[in-house]
Amino acid sequence: MYWLILGVLCALFAVIALLLWQKWAAPWPQIEQLVSQIARGESPSTFLVNGGADPHRIGLALETIFARQRDLERQIAGRESHTQTILGAMEDGVLVVDARSLITLMNPTFQKLFDLRDPAVGVPLVEAVRHATLDQLIAGTLKTGEAMRSELSITDSRTHGERHIEVSAVPIKKAGDEMSGAVVLFHDITTLKQLDQIRREFVANVSHELRTPLSILRGYIEVLLDEPETSPEELARILSIMERHSKRLQRLVNDLLSLAQLESSQATLEVSVVRVDELFNNLVRDWKEKLAAKNLKVVVDLAPEALTLQADATRLEEVLYNLLDNAVKFSRERAGSSAGDASRFRHGIKCR
Repeated sequence: MYWLILGVLCALFAVIALLLWQKWAAPWPQIEQLVSQIARGESPSTFLVNGGADPHRIGLALETIFARQRDLERQIAGRESHTQTILGAMEDGVLVVDARSLITLMNPTFQKLFDLRDPAVGVPLVEAVRHATLDQLIAGTLKTGEAMRSELSITDSRTHGERHIEVSAVPIKKAGDEMSGAVVLFHDITTLKQLDQIRREFVANVSHELRTPLSILRGYIEVLLDEPETSPEELARILSIMERHSKRLQRLVNDLLSLAQLESSQATLEVSVVRVDELFNNLVRDWKEKLAAKNLKVVVDLAPEALTLQADATRLEEVLYNLLDNAVKFSRERAGSSAGDASRFRHGIKCR
Protein backbone atom coordinates (compact mmCIF):
# COMPACT_ATOMS: atom_id res chain seq x y z
CA MET A 1 0.00 0.00 0.00
CA TYR A 2 2.81 2.37 0.88
CA TRP A 3 4.54 1.84 -2.43
CA LEU A 4 1.27 2.34 -4.31
CA ILE A 5 0.69 5.72 -2.66
CA LEU A 6 4.28 6.69 -3.33
CA GLY A 7 3.93 5.72 -6.99
CA VAL A 8 0.74 7.76 -7.36
CA LEU A 9 2.41 10.80 -5.77
CA CYS A 10 5.41 10.48 -8.08
CA ALA A 11 3.16 10.27 -11.11
CA LEU A 12 1.22 13.30 -9.89
CA PHE A 13 4.41 15.31 -9.40
CA ALA A 14 5.58 14.29 -12.87
CA VAL A 15 2.32 15.48 -14.43
CA ILE A 16 2.53 18.78 -12.52
CA ALA A 17 6.18 19.25 -13.56
CA LEU A 18 5.28 18.52 -17.18
CA LEU A 19 2.47 21.04 -17.09
CA LEU A 20 4.74 23.66 -15.49
CA TRP A 21 7.46 22.96 -18.06
CA GLN A 22 4.97 23.28 -20.92
CA LYS A 23 3.71 26.58 -19.46
CA TRP A 24 7.00 28.25 -18.52
CA ALA A 25 10.03 26.48 -19.95
CA ALA A 26 8.80 25.19 -23.32
CA PRO A 27 7.91 28.67 -24.77
CA TRP A 28 11.36 30.14 -24.09
CA PRO A 29 13.16 28.64 -27.10
CA GLN A 30 10.39 30.02 -29.32
CA ILE A 31 10.62 33.42 -27.59
CA GLU A 32 14.42 33.41 -27.97
CA GLN A 33 14.02 32.62 -31.66
CA LEU A 34 11.61 35.55 -32.11
CA VAL A 35 13.99 37.93 -30.32
CA SER A 36 16.93 36.75 -32.45
CA GLN A 37 14.98 37.23 -35.69
CA ILE A 38 13.93 40.76 -34.67
CA ALA A 39 17.52 41.61 -33.70
CA ARG A 40 18.74 40.45 -37.13
CA GLY A 41 16.08 42.54 -38.89
CA GLU A 42 14.19 39.48 -40.11
CA SER A 43 10.40 39.14 -40.23
CA PRO A 44 9.14 36.24 -38.06
CA SER A 45 6.50 34.07 -39.72
CA THR A 46 4.32 34.26 -36.60
CA PHE A 47 4.33 35.85 -33.16
CA LEU A 48 2.05 33.22 -31.61
CA VAL A 49 3.82 31.60 -28.67
CA ASN A 50 2.50 28.34 -27.24
CA GLY A 51 2.33 27.85 -23.50
CA GLY A 52 -0.56 29.82 -22.12
CA ALA A 53 -1.55 33.41 -21.52
CA ASP A 54 1.77 34.80 -20.31
CA PRO A 55 3.90 33.54 -23.23
CA HIS A 56 1.14 34.64 -25.56
CA ARG A 57 1.31 38.18 -24.11
CA ILE A 58 5.09 38.15 -24.56
CA GLY A 59 4.60 37.23 -28.23
CA LEU A 60 2.13 40.08 -28.70
CA ALA A 61 4.57 42.50 -27.03
CA LEU A 62 7.34 41.35 -29.38
CA GLU A 63 5.01 41.87 -32.34
CA THR A 64 4.32 45.45 -31.17
CA ILE A 65 8.05 46.11 -30.75
CA PHE A 66 8.72 44.71 -34.23
CA ALA A 67 6.01 46.90 -35.80
CA ARG A 68 7.36 50.03 -34.09
CA GLN A 69 10.90 49.14 -35.16
CA ARG A 70 9.81 48.81 -38.80
CA ASP A 71 7.91 52.09 -38.61
CA LEU A 72 10.99 53.81 -37.15
CA GLU A 73 13.16 52.33 -39.91
CA ARG A 74 10.77 53.68 -42.55
CA GLN A 75 10.86 57.13 -40.95
CA ILE A 76 14.66 57.09 -40.83
CA ALA A 77 14.87 55.92 -44.46
CA GLY A 78 12.44 58.65 -45.52
CA ARG A 79 14.39 61.35 -43.71
CA GLU A 80 17.67 60.04 -45.11
CA SER A 81 16.21 60.04 -48.64
CA HIS A 82 14.93 63.58 -48.07
CA THR A 83 18.35 64.68 -46.82
CA GLN A 84 20.14 63.03 -49.75
CA THR A 85 17.75 64.71 -52.20
CA ILE A 86 18.49 68.12 -50.68
CA LEU A 87 22.25 67.49 -50.65
CA GLY A 88 22.15 66.22 -54.23
CA ALA A 89 20.33 69.34 -55.41
CA MET A 90 22.75 71.74 -53.73
CA GLU A 91 25.18 73.56 -56.00
CA ASP A 92 27.63 73.90 -53.12
CA GLY A 93 29.74 71.00 -51.94
CA VAL A 94 28.96 69.62 -48.47
CA LEU A 95 31.31 67.59 -46.28
CA VAL A 96 30.76 66.34 -42.72
CA VAL A 97 33.58 64.93 -40.58
CA ASP A 98 33.63 63.63 -37.02
CA ALA A 99 35.95 64.73 -34.22
CA ARG A 100 38.74 62.51 -35.61
CA SER A 101 38.42 63.99 -39.12
CA LEU A 102 36.80 60.82 -40.46
CA ILE A 103 34.34 61.52 -43.27
CA THR A 104 30.73 60.79 -42.29
CA LEU A 105 28.86 62.46 -45.16
CA MET A 106 29.47 64.13 -48.52
CA ASN A 107 27.24 65.24 -51.40
CA PRO A 108 27.73 64.69 -55.17
CA THR A 109 28.94 68.27 -55.72
CA PHE A 110 31.82 67.70 -53.31
CA GLN A 111 32.66 64.44 -55.09
CA LYS A 112 32.80 66.24 -58.46
CA LEU A 113 34.95 69.06 -57.09
CA PHE A 114 37.59 66.65 -55.80
CA ASP A 115 37.08 63.93 -58.44
CA LEU A 116 35.91 61.22 -56.01
CA ARG A 117 34.11 58.35 -57.75
CA ASP A 118 32.46 56.95 -54.60
CA PRO A 119 31.55 58.53 -51.24
CA ALA A 120 34.58 57.98 -49.01
CA VAL A 121 32.53 57.55 -45.83
CA GLY A 122 34.59 56.34 -42.87
CA VAL A 123 37.86 57.32 -44.56
CA PRO A 124 40.22 59.89 -42.98
CA LEU A 125 39.92 63.23 -44.78
CA VAL A 126 43.67 63.41 -45.38
CA GLU A 127 43.46 60.16 -47.40
CA ALA A 128 40.39 61.08 -49.46
CA VAL A 129 41.34 64.69 -50.25
CA ARG A 130 44.99 65.65 -50.26
CA HIS A 131 44.89 69.40 -49.75
CA ALA A 132 46.96 70.99 -46.98
CA THR A 133 44.88 74.17 -46.71
CA LEU A 134 41.65 72.18 -46.27
CA ASP A 135 43.25 69.93 -43.65
CA GLN A 136 44.49 72.94 -41.69
CA LEU A 137 41.11 74.67 -41.88
CA ILE A 138 39.16 71.69 -40.53
CA ALA A 139 41.81 70.92 -37.91
CA GLY A 140 41.60 74.52 -36.71
CA THR A 141 37.80 74.36 -36.46
CA LEU A 142 37.89 71.07 -34.52
CA LYS A 143 40.58 72.44 -32.18
CA THR A 144 39.13 75.88 -31.46
CA GLY A 145 35.43 75.16 -31.87
CA GLU A 146 35.11 78.30 -33.99
CA ALA A 147 33.79 78.71 -37.53
CA MET A 148 36.59 79.34 -40.02
CA ARG A 149 36.77 80.36 -43.68
CA SER A 150 39.42 80.11 -46.38
CA GLU A 151 39.89 79.94 -50.15
CA LEU A 152 41.25 76.98 -52.10
CA SER A 153 42.62 76.61 -55.60
CA ILE A 154 42.17 73.20 -57.21
CA THR A 155 42.68 71.77 -60.69
CA ASP A 156 39.56 70.68 -62.57
CA SER A 157 40.20 67.10 -63.72
CA ARG A 158 37.87 67.55 -66.71
CA THR A 159 39.03 70.90 -68.09
CA HIS A 160 42.49 70.95 -66.41
CA GLY A 161 41.76 74.58 -65.55
CA GLU A 162 42.10 76.22 -62.16
CA ARG A 163 39.00 76.49 -59.97
CA HIS A 164 38.65 78.80 -56.98
CA ILE A 165 36.64 77.48 -54.03
CA GLU A 166 35.48 79.40 -50.96
CA VAL A 167 35.42 77.04 -47.96
CA SER A 168 33.51 77.55 -44.69
CA ALA A 169 33.90 75.14 -41.75
CA VAL A 170 31.36 75.17 -38.89
CA PRO A 171 31.82 73.07 -35.71
CA ILE A 172 29.26 70.50 -34.52
CA LYS A 173 28.99 70.47 -30.74
CA LYS A 174 27.33 68.11 -28.26
CA ALA A 175 25.90 69.13 -24.92
CA GLY A 176 28.56 70.80 -22.83
CA ASP A 177 30.38 72.20 -25.90
CA GLU A 178 32.05 68.86 -26.60
CA MET A 179 33.24 68.74 -30.21
CA SER A 180 31.66 65.96 -32.29
CA GLY A 181 32.72 67.06 -35.77
CA ALA A 182 32.39 69.80 -38.38
CA VAL A 183 30.27 70.71 -41.40
CA VAL A 184 32.24 72.12 -44.33
CA LEU A 185 30.68 74.03 -47.26
CA PHE A 186 32.44 74.49 -50.61
CA HIS A 187 31.26 77.38 -52.82
CA ASP A 188 32.71 77.61 -56.34
CA ILE A 189 33.67 81.25 -56.99
CA THR A 190 35.55 80.59 -60.24
CA THR A 191 33.00 82.53 -62.32
CA LEU A 192 33.14 85.47 -59.91
CA LYS A 193 36.93 85.48 -60.16
CA GLN A 194 36.73 85.41 -63.95
CA LEU A 195 34.22 88.27 -64.00
CA ASP A 196 36.43 90.26 -61.66
CA GLN A 197 39.38 89.67 -63.98
CA ILE A 198 37.28 90.74 -66.98
CA ARG A 199 36.21 93.88 -65.14
CA ARG A 200 39.78 94.79 -64.25
CA GLU A 201 40.98 94.16 -67.80
CA PHE A 202 38.08 96.16 -69.16
CA VAL A 203 38.84 99.14 -66.96
CA ALA A 204 42.55 98.85 -67.81
CA ASN A 205 41.80 98.91 -71.54
CA VAL A 206 39.32 101.79 -71.44
CA SER A 207 42.08 104.39 -71.68
CA HIS A 208 43.41 102.71 -74.81
CA GLU A 209 39.93 102.45 -76.32
CA LEU A 210 39.22 106.12 -75.61
CA ARG A 211 42.61 107.30 -76.84
CA THR A 212 42.01 106.52 -80.52
CA PRO A 213 38.83 108.55 -81.13
CA LEU A 214 40.09 111.33 -78.87
CA SER A 215 43.37 111.59 -80.78
CA ILE A 216 41.50 111.68 -84.10
CA LEU A 217 39.12 114.37 -82.85
CA ARG A 218 42.03 116.40 -81.47
CA GLY A 219 43.93 116.05 -84.74
CA TYR A 220 41.08 117.36 -86.83
CA ILE A 221 40.36 120.15 -84.36
CA GLU A 222 44.00 121.24 -84.74
CA VAL A 223 43.59 121.12 -88.53
CA LEU A 224 40.53 123.37 -88.33
CA LEU A 225 42.34 125.76 -85.99
CA ASP A 226 45.45 125.90 -88.19
CA GLU A 227 43.51 126.16 -91.44
CA PRO A 228 40.47 128.37 -90.84
CA GLU A 229 40.00 128.79 -94.61
CA THR A 230 39.25 125.10 -95.14
CA SER A 231 37.07 124.46 -98.18
CA PRO A 232 33.42 123.53 -97.59
CA GLU A 233 33.96 120.05 -99.05
CA GLU A 234 36.95 119.35 -96.80
CA LEU A 235 35.13 120.84 -93.82
CA ALA A 236 32.14 118.57 -94.45
CA ARG A 237 34.45 115.56 -94.65
CA ILE A 238 36.22 116.47 -91.41
CA LEU A 239 32.96 117.11 -89.57
CA SER A 240 31.60 113.78 -90.78
CA ILE A 241 34.65 112.00 -89.38
CA MET A 242 34.42 113.90 -86.11
CA GLU A 243 30.74 113.03 -85.81
CA ARG A 244 31.43 109.33 -86.30
CA HIS A 245 34.17 109.29 -83.69
CA SER A 246 32.09 111.27 -81.24
CA LYS A 247 29.56 108.45 -81.56
CA ARG A 248 32.37 105.99 -80.83
CA LEU A 249 33.19 107.95 -77.70
CA GLN A 250 29.55 107.83 -76.68
CA ARG A 251 29.52 104.09 -77.25
CA LEU A 252 32.59 103.62 -75.04
CA VAL A 253 31.05 105.74 -72.30
CA ASN A 254 27.88 103.65 -72.55
CA ASP A 255 30.03 100.55 -72.21
CA LEU A 256 31.43 101.90 -68.98
CA LEU A 257 27.94 102.57 -67.70
CA SER A 258 26.87 99.08 -68.79
CA LEU A 259 29.65 97.25 -66.98
CA ALA A 260 27.01 95.54 -64.86
CA GLN A 261 25.66 93.93 -68.02
CA LEU A 262 29.10 92.53 -68.76
CA GLU A 263 29.29 91.05 -65.26
CA SER A 264 25.90 89.38 -65.68
CA SER A 265 26.79 88.10 -69.19
CA GLN A 266 24.02 90.21 -70.74
CA ALA A 267 26.16 92.35 -73.04
CA THR A 268 24.68 92.40 -76.56
CA LEU A 269 25.95 93.19 -80.06
CA GLU A 270 24.12 95.52 -82.45
CA VAL A 271 24.46 93.38 -85.56
CA SER A 272 23.76 94.91 -88.97
CA VAL A 273 24.90 94.62 -92.59
CA VAL A 274 28.38 96.14 -92.95
CA ARG A 275 29.95 96.98 -96.31
CA VAL A 276 33.60 96.00 -96.24
CA ASP A 277 34.69 98.66 -98.76
CA GLU A 278 33.13 101.45 -96.70
CA LEU A 279 34.69 100.04 -93.54
CA PHE A 280 38.25 100.10 -94.95
CA ASN A 281 37.81 103.41 -96.80
CA ASN A 282 36.60 105.10 -93.60
CA LEU A 283 39.56 103.59 -91.77
CA VAL A 284 42.08 105.01 -94.25
CA ARG A 285 40.35 108.40 -94.40
CA ASP A 286 40.26 108.75 -90.60
CA TRP A 287 43.95 107.95 -90.30
CA LYS A 288 45.09 110.09 -93.21
CA GLU A 289 46.65 112.81 -91.04
CA LYS A 290 48.42 110.43 -88.63
CA LEU A 291 49.80 108.32 -91.47
CA ALA A 292 51.07 111.41 -93.27
CA ALA A 293 52.79 112.61 -90.10
CA LYS A 294 55.00 109.48 -90.09
CA ASN A 295 55.22 109.16 -93.88
CA LEU A 296 53.26 105.92 -93.78
CA LYS A 297 50.50 104.73 -96.03
CA VAL A 298 47.88 102.00 -96.05
CA VAL A 299 47.12 100.06 -99.21
CA VAL A 300 43.61 98.59 -99.38
CA ASP A 301 43.07 95.82 -101.92
CA LEU A 302 39.41 94.77 -102.08
CA ALA A 303 37.78 92.07 -104.18
CA PRO A 304 35.90 93.38 -107.24
CA GLU A 305 32.50 92.25 -105.94
CA ALA A 306 30.74 94.19 -103.21
CA LEU A 307 31.46 92.39 -99.94
CA THR A 308 29.13 92.61 -96.97
CA LEU A 309 29.04 90.89 -93.62
CA GLN A 310 26.83 90.67 -90.56
CA ALA A 311 28.61 92.36 -87.65
CA ASP A 312 28.49 95.07 -85.03
CA ALA A 313 29.94 97.93 -87.08
CA THR A 314 31.14 99.94 -84.09
CA ARG A 315 32.83 96.96 -82.42
CA LEU A 316 34.47 95.95 -85.69
CA GLU A 317 35.75 99.50 -86.18
CA GLU A 318 37.21 99.45 -82.67
CA VAL A 319 39.16 96.28 -83.46
CA LEU A 320 40.54 97.63 -86.76
CA TYR A 321 41.31 101.06 -85.28
CA ASN A 322 43.24 99.46 -82.42
CA LEU A 323 45.22 97.30 -84.86
CA LEU A 324 46.08 100.30 -87.03
CA ASP A 325 46.85 102.44 -84.00
CA ASN A 326 49.41 99.88 -82.81
CA ALA A 327 50.84 99.57 -86.34
CA VAL A 328 51.34 103.33 -86.62
CA LYS A 329 52.64 103.65 -83.08
CA PHE A 330 55.31 100.95 -83.42
CA SER A 331 56.32 101.59 -87.05
CA ARG A 332 59.39 103.67 -87.81
CA GLU A 333 59.02 106.73 -89.99
CA ARG A 334 59.11 105.79 -93.68
CA ALA A 335 59.15 102.15 -92.59
CA GLY A 336 57.07 101.07 -95.55
CA SER A 337 53.46 100.26 -96.30
CA SER A 338 50.82 98.38 -94.37
CA ALA A 339 48.80 96.28 -96.77
CA GLY A 340 45.26 95.01 -96.26
CA ASP A 341 42.97 92.99 -98.47
CA ALA A 342 39.55 91.40 -98.22
CA SER A 343 38.10 88.61 -100.33
CA ARG A 344 35.39 85.98 -100.12
CA PHE A 345 36.58 82.77 -98.45
CA ARG A 346 34.36 79.66 -98.28
CA HIS A 347 31.32 80.72 -96.26
CA GLY A 348 32.73 84.04 -95.07
CA ILE A 349 35.13 86.90 -95.78
CA LYS A 350 38.87 86.72 -95.18
CA CYS A 351 40.58 89.97 -94.14
CA ARG A 352 44.34 90.46 -93.85
